Amino acid sequence: MAVNIETPDHDDCGRTLEQLSDYLQTGASNDQDHIEHCPQCQAGLAALRRLENLTRELVADDLRRSDPADEPWFRTIMDNLRLETRAGRSLPLSADNPEDSLSETEGSVIALIRAAGDSVPGSTIGRCRLEGDLTVPGAPVRIRLNVTAVWGASLHGLARELRRTVAEAVASHTELNVTAVDIAVTDLAPEHQ
Repeated sequence: MAVNIETPDHDDCGRTLEQLSDYLQTGASNDQDHIEHCPQCQAGLAALRRLENLTRELVADDLRRSDPADEPWFRTIMDNLRLETRAGRSLPLSADNPEDSLSETEGSVIALIRAAGDSVPGSTIGRCRLEGDLTVPGAPVRIRLNVTAVWGASLHGLARELRRTVAEAVASHTELNVTAVDIAVTDLAPEHQ
């Protein structure tokens, strides 16, 4: 199924699709009045809404077509991914130039954590949550992960390796002050041959 969603060029008004996506997800922007009255921004928001609706329809169709035996597990993963792919809050980053305003999104940090956790053999990250005031630089942040482990893996060893891998990835790519990585093994899966 080919989907063609045309979006306007936002160079004229200076708003990017990323800024519009953030506005669509949060309903707030420092430039809210402009976005609400700019025809280009409104066209971009309409295109993003269509894309979001089509994505939701495709996920629902995939769920309907999935094997009933796998459905609860698949539905849980898809529900978590749908929640976690939203941009979420903007997390401030320090900048060398005081006139620069740098940030990364909560969704990008969750994607980083998921990729780091999934790289640990014997584990698949399910739910991932960041707790704490992410918008305040230096505030303590707690990472909570639900994990599916491969049957027979040492759960203590797996948890230790996940904590180390996730903490290193977050320290390398963010400025978050992670005070804890909590891991709950919520499911066991057979080892794939």
